[in-house]
Amino acid sequence: MQTGFKFNLSPVKEPLGFIKLVEWFVALFAFGCCGGYSGRNVITLFCDEAKNETLNVTFAYPFRLSQVLLVKDNITLCNRTMTTTHLIGDSSSSVEFFVAVAVLAFLYCMIALLVYVGYMHVYRVSDFGPAFDFLVTAAFAFLWLVCSSAWAQGLQKVKYATGTEGICTSLKSDVNCEVTEFSSMRTLDISVVFGFLNLIIWSGNAWFVYKETCWHSQARNSRQEAERGRGPGPI
Repeated sequence: MQTGFKFNLSPVKEPLGFIKLVEWFVALFAFGCCGGYSGRNVITLFCDEAKNETLNVTFAYPFRLSQVLLVKDNITLCNRTMTTTHLIGDSSSSVEFFVAVAVLAFLYCMIALLVYVGYMHVYRVSDFGPAFDFLVTAAFAFLWLVCSSAWAQGLQKVKYATGTEGICTSLKSDVNCEVTEFSSMRTLDISVVFGFLNLIIWSGNAWFVYKETCWHSQARNSRQEAERGRGPGPI
């Protein structure tokens, strides 16, 4: 059997390879939409007698919000001296897990596509290749479920911490405050959508990979033998 590289685009035209190509693009968009995010919100403090004050807070990936400074150097706001204050919460673990899964999925798709277009003649005559591919594909489907759910919950924490209620909780002051300018989090919402879209695509791809394994052929042969063994029914 020849094991050298043989370039062939036919597998990419089949569901097995085409879905891997789609997974490659969707994984790229998943981590691209949140990995480089940076936003800034403007907070207005409504003073009773003095002129209203404003604060700016800038937050970015990986959203270690408890390290983001809101008030520094014991400044005076609305005739009140405020101590050094940070935002509340930390969503770094969920978003970093999400990005890690997306990057690993992106890299695995590249490797799988390379095998499909160059070594499919080896892939289909061996039991190890399809079995390994199926196990990894199924594992990624599960990881997409876990990481997308975790990041969706983490994103809600980010929105709360950078919103009016979260900012007022962080300030711990009797001064009324409100976030008057919000940074758009549309790309973060899109990243969550792409995460669950990856879950659907990888789950569907697992079936097509499973059809290439020896387990599927053995199950099909067992059914065929069982049907032949029963023979024709009574007349």
